[in-house]
Amino acid sequence: MSRPEAASSPRPLREADFSQVEGVFTDVDGTLTTRHRLRAQTVRALERLSEAGLKVVLVSGRPAGWGEAWARTLPVDGVIVENGGLFFVRGGKGLRKVYLEPPAERAANRRRLRSEVLRVLKRVPGAQLSSDSAYTEVDLAIDYNEEARLGDAAAGRIEALLRERGVTAVRSSVHVNCWLGRFDKLIATRRFAREAWGQALRPEDGRFVYAGDSFNDAPMFQAFALSVGVANVRSVLDRIEAPPAFITRAAEGRGFEELARAILGSRDRLQE
Repeated sequence: MSRPEAASSPRPLREADFSQVEGVFTDVDGTLTTRHRLRAQTVRALERLSEAGLKVVLVSGRPAGWGEAWARTLPVDGVIVENGGLFFVRGGKGLRKVYLEPPAERAANRRRLRSEVLRVLKRVPGAQLSSDSAYTEVDLAIDYNEEARLGDAAAGRIEALLRERGVTAVRSSVHVNCWLGRFDKLIATRRFAREAWGQALRPEDGRFVYAGDSFNDAPMFQAFALSVGVANVRSVLDRIEAPPAFITRAAEGRGFEELARAILGSRDRLQE
């Protein structure tokens, strides 16, 4: 299965071959959510995928506290949070929590990260930590498009200032997420697949889909042959480092529902 070049435009979802799909990794904000809310129809799409025997894993920049709640209450096999800083995986003994870095390194990075972020906040008028940063363990988030309305220019300045300080900073549809450490969504996803299922994710693998919508999804879009952007990804296509291979007609959660129907429809056709 060939992966389109990074510079090419996403192809319509109908051109994707989902016949070999075993699992779906998906972003949350702007991909599952619609106007910041999780619709019942989108939860049902997750349920239908799970009921069909597909693995489903959420991959988000949201805090560890949110991740544990999602892992315990949604029909998913695991949750990767804080842009790859840690993940929750279901196993024979219940829910297991895995960090990407050892305790001493996490603690040192956390102290320095808070100091660097506070310096940057003072330099951008109106910038503040997201309200849910209180529930993070590894990264921090600066709100530019959830409760705050700072705009793209301010978000870009925040990213630039953090990177000048040696902090990794990537933008989701709502926050500028920032961290110190050698991890991201892709690194954590690969480790999750290895630890949870004993499987290696290959670049041209047709077994797994990734769905997303924003800048911090670029590494995943580039790594997955079956990468799918919900339609609202169009707003960043001219600036994202790697676009998705395919795109839905509908935006946000409705786009994910469209993707779920396409995957399940492909499986149904194979069984006919």
